[in-house]
Amino acid sequence: MPVSTIGSAGLTSPLTGMTISSPTLTTPNINSAQVATVSGTAPLYMARAWVNFNGTGTVAIRASGNVTSITDNGTGDYTVNFTTAMSDANYSGLATCRRATIYKVYGNATLLPTSASAAQVCTGVEDTYSGESMHDSEWVSVAIFR
Repeated sequence: MPVSTIGSAGLTSPLTGMTISSPTLTTPNINSAQVATVSGTAPLYMARAWVNFNGTGTVAIRASGNVTSITDNGTGDYTVNFTTAMSDANYSGLATCRRATIYKVYGNATLLPTSASAAQVCTGVEDTYSGESMHDSEWVSVAIFR
């Protein structure tokens, strides 16, 4: 196997199947995507999928990474479908929503890993005490980490 060298001009050949022992990376590139300057010894855990979509009317993705589509399961209930599946359903995720642009009403969003290839996102609150319920949201953002 050829040995790669790092000199003042940079990496002379790709590192494949090798371990880098330096605890600090400065502005690394991974598959041409530049990662923000990092330092320290804590590992990097970047988002494996993300999406920003309009959940009202006909659901529409504004921008995304590793997300093929959004399925509208009913009022305030969506499925985020991944382009490339996770290794299992033991991932973590964050979901946020904003109910209406004009009134700037913010809602609750929850994420449930349902399978390696999809996650369920619900916006609104199922609460019989306060009378609130599920609702569609104009702005829904989701990030998946594994």
